[in-house]
Amino acid sequence: MMTPAVRIEHDSMGAVEVPADRYWGAQTQRALEHFRIGTERMPQEMVQALGLIKRAAAETNAALELLPRQTADAVARAATEVASGALPNHFPLCVWQTGSGTQTNMNVNEVVANRACELLGGVRGDRKLVHPNDHVNLCQSSNDVFPAAMHIAAALGLRSMLLPSLQALEAELEARAHEFAGLVKVGRTHLQDAVPLTLGQEFSGYAAQLALCRRQLEGMMPLLCALALGGTAVGTGLNAHPEFARRAVARLAGYTGLPFLPVDNPFAALAGHEALVAYSGALRTLAVALFKVGNDIRLLASGPRCGIGELELPANEPGSSIMPGKVNPTQCEALTMVAVQVMGLDNAVGIAGSQGHLELNVFKPLIARNVLESARLLADSMRSFRMHAVRGLRAVPERIASHVDRSLMLVTALSRHVGYDRAAEVAHLAHAEGLTLREACLRLGLMDGEAFDRAVDPVRMAHPHDMG
Repeated sequence: MMTPAVRIEHDSMGAVEVPADRYWGAQTQRALEHFRIGTERMPQEMVQALGLIKRAAAETNAALELLPRQTADAVARAATEVASGALPNHFPLCVWQTGSGTQTNMNVNEVVANRACELLGGVRGDRKLVHPNDHVNLCQSSNDVFPAAMHIAAALGLRSMLLPSLQALEAELEARAHEFAGLVKVGRTHLQDAVPLTLGQEFSGYAAQLALCRRQLEGMMPLLCALALGGTAVGTGLNAHPEFARRAVARLAGYTGLPFLPVDNPFAALAGHEALVAYSGALRTLAVALFKVGNDIRLLASGPRCGIGELELPANEPGSSIMPGKVNPTQCEALTMVAVQVMGLDNAVGIAGSQGHLELNVFKPLIARNVLESARLLADSMRSFRMHAVRGLRAVPERIASHVDRSLMLVTALSRHVGYDRAAEVAHLAHAEGLTLREACLRLGLMDGEAFDRAVDPVRMAHPHDMG
C-alpha cells in the first residue's frame, strides 16, 4: 500500500505534514486532528463569503500601498476562485471548532496563500512569497472577518435563494385563491364545523401569511448588510489602516450589488449577534406559517373518501409499500418536518446569541451554520411544495357542496331572525333526528320555507358585506 504524498508546512508552532495535493496548510491540518467532531462541515456559503472578503482585502491593501501590487493581484485571483466555489475540496473543517471561527478563517487564508504562490510561479508552502497571515489576513482578524462573512452569506442567501422561493410560493397560493374564489365551503374552528367561507378566501389567508413573513424578511436586509470588517480583534481596529473598513466594504458592495456598509459599532458586532438572532427569528416565523399552510392542506386533502376530502393532491409517487393505490401527502409532510427543524435550529441560535462574553461571542460557527441551514431548507422545501403540491392541487366541488349541505352551522344565519336560543334549538333538533336545518325550522314553525331560503344562503354568508 502506497503512503499518500505529503509536504511539510509550517506555522508558529512548528512543522506539520500536509497532504501534497491540498492547498491548506499547517493550521488547517492541526484543526483536522484536534476537532474530529461530527460530520457537519463548515457551510460552503461561509467559505465563499470569506473568499469575497479576502479578495476585497487584497485589493484594498494594494490601493492603500500596504501590499505589493503583484502579490495583491495573485491573492485576489486566488480568493476569487474560492469565492466562486472552484476549490470545494480544500475546506475540510467541521463546524465544531473554536467559537470565533479562527480555524476556518485560517483554512481560507492558507488555501488562498498557497494558490497565490502557484499563480506567482512558486510552490505551495512558500510563506516568503505569500504568507497566510502577513499578506492574506492583512488588516484583519478572525474576530471581525468571520462575523462579516456570516452576514454576507446570510444576505446573499436571503436575496438569491430564500426570497425568490417565498415569492413564488406566495404567488402560487394567490393563484389558487383566485381559482377557488367561487367555491363556498364549510369553515372550521376548533376542528369543528363553522360558518361558510370560500375556498378562495381560505387560500388568500395562506398567501397573506407568507406575505407578512416576506415583508419581515425583507426588513432584515439592512441588519445583515452592516459588516464588522475592520474591527479586528476587539473592535478597536488595531493593525488595520483607518481607511481599510470603508474601502473594503465598498468593494464587497460592488462585487455583490448588496448595500453593505461598515457597522456603526464594531464592539457590538463582535460581542453580540442580535442581527442574526433577529434573522433566525424571522426564519422561524416563516416556518410557523408554512407549518400551518402545509398542515391545513394535508387536513383538507385527507381521505379521499373517509376524510375531509375537499382537496386532491397530485399523485407524485406510490404512497404505501403494502396498500395499493394509496396517495400520501408527502410534500406536506416534508414541508412541516422542515418547519419543525427550523424552529429547533432557531432555539439553538437564540441560546448561542446570548454567549457574548466581554468582547467576543464565541458561538459564531453554530450561529452561521444554523441560520444558513434554515434558509436553505426553507427555500428548498417551499420550491418543492409549490411545484409538487400547490401547483397541481385540485378542489373537489362535489365534496365541498356535500359538506355545506350537511352543515349545522348554517344555522348561525337564523339567529338574527329568530334569536340565538331558537336557532340553537333548530340545530339540536336537526342533529338529533337527522333532519336538514330547513326541515327542523319548519317543524318548529319558526318560519316558512321561502323565508328560510332567504335567510340561510351560504353564498351570502361567505360574502356578508358584498351583497345587498
